[in-house]
Amino acid sequence: MTTRWLFGDQLGPHFTEDHDGPLLLVESRAVFRRRRYHRAKAHLVLSAMRHRAAELGDRLTYVREDTYSEVVRALLDAGEDVEVVHPTSYAALRLVEELGTTVLPPRGFATSRDDFDRWAEGRGAKRLLMEDFYRRARLAHGVLLDGGEPAGGRWNFDHENRQPPPRGATTLGVPDPWWPTEDDVDAEVRADLDRWERDGDVTFLGTDGPRLFAATRDEALAALDHFVEERLPHFGAHEDAILEGDPWMAHSMISASMNLGLLHPLEVVERAETAYRSGAAPIAGVEGFVRQVIGWRDYVWHTYWHQGDDYRHENALGATEPVPDWFAELDGDATDARCLSHTLGRLAEHGWVHHIPRLMVLGSYALQRGWSPQQMTEWFHRAFVDGYDWVMVANVVGMSQHADGGTMMTKPYTSGGAYINKMSDHCGSCRFDPKVRVGEDACPFTAGYWWFLDRHRERFSGNQRMWRALQGLDRLADLPALVDQEERRGSSAP
Repeated sequence: MTTRWLFGDQLGPHFTEDHDGPLLLVESRAVFRRRRYHRAKAHLVLSAMRHRAAELGDRLTYVREDTYSEVVRALLDAGEDVEVVHPTSYAALRLVEELGTTVLPPRGFATSRDDFDRWAEGRGAKRLLMEDFYRRARLAHGVLLDGGEPAGGRWNFDHENRQPPPRGATTLGVPDPWWPTEDDVDAEVRADLDRWERDGDVTFLGTDGPRLFAATRDEALAALDHFVEERLPHFGAHEDAILEGDPWMAHSMISASMNLGLLHPLEVVERAETAYRSGAAPIAGVEGFVRQVIGWRDYVWHTYWHQGDDYRHENALGATEPVPDWFAELDGDATDARCLSHTLGRLAEHGWVHHIPRLMVLGSYALQRGWSPQQMTEWFHRAFVDGYDWVMVANVVGMSQHADGGTMMTKPYTSGGAYINKMSDHCGSCRFDPKVRVGEDACPFTAGYWWFLDRHRERFSGNQRMWRALQGLDRLADLPALVDQEERRGSSAP
């Protein structure tokens, strides 16, 4: 009888429901030695794996061993057949192929690899635009459609979903996310991680407070239900906004659950659409959420595989500066820049911040400073509870660091302090002034933005979307002083 080997991000029923034979799950200590993960991430993954093993009982063999290969090779050497659902990274795929296991098609995404490839081939010389892919996915799965036309009369409600935080607000005032209750499995995981650290076997980033993210299918469904019923009605308008007193805003907090395989994206969007159809949530917020789940998430997955393993090495902007220790170690106290300090502090505490701090604070600062996109990809992978290789290669190389030279996004995602001032409440308590670019009060994002454009003026000169910004460089009488200031600052903490 064939044994199906599960990886730690293949924990939902859609990875086992078509297989009635034995199952294998391997907890590899070497994984945590190879990479210095956030402690909250290590806790979540181990808790999820051990909970799944307890659910499946005698049907599943749970092995704690140093490496995957020694466990699987022993089964194969004994004459047993082993199959595995297509892993989520190139490294894992190479491993299962080298071992000689049967590899099944990928699961856990709305669009299949074959379907994406057919779409990509049919584009010819046209760009593989996420918007086009997303609309095709909506049509293919019948999501938010009325008679074949987009619900609400439009495919895209981005304009309504980019509002700054309410003036004077410290929170959005929406119900808190659903939080899990830790159990004996979590206590065992925490004790094991403590022991590993004491023994000097592994080290971690950040802290491991009470577990915030679902570790079981039932918990993931509870978190999804709570989001749809209590928070989705408020999602959308302020999804790009930041408030220091409200780290969760109206976000779903289920990305980690989907990336562990506990939820399938199609069931997630079905719940969101039901809320819209019942009048419980507005179309703009529901469409924005659906776009994240079967649009962007699937698009990133397929970009990872379609572009090939060499895509991770792209470095079109020649960014080679190492990520500095203060940033890599999540040391928010090292910097006076309030947006950086607060974001790093939240990340150290939770292993999570939402997409705008990731992109427009952490990623934007790294882009402006010319930090290695490969180091940033690795750092995002390790520091975030929902970070995996397939998630971060496209998100960081293609989007955040513009390292592919525009293959994925037509312009770099970076800004001066004015954007952060508009979309957050960080600047009011910061010693730097977002309107000042040179001097003691100069905002490192405002100065860094112009420094970045000046360094790459020639490269971006043919990009129509960058034309206005590049024109602004010629109006800066203090540009030489700004460049000198930022070259001296370099990667030191502002």
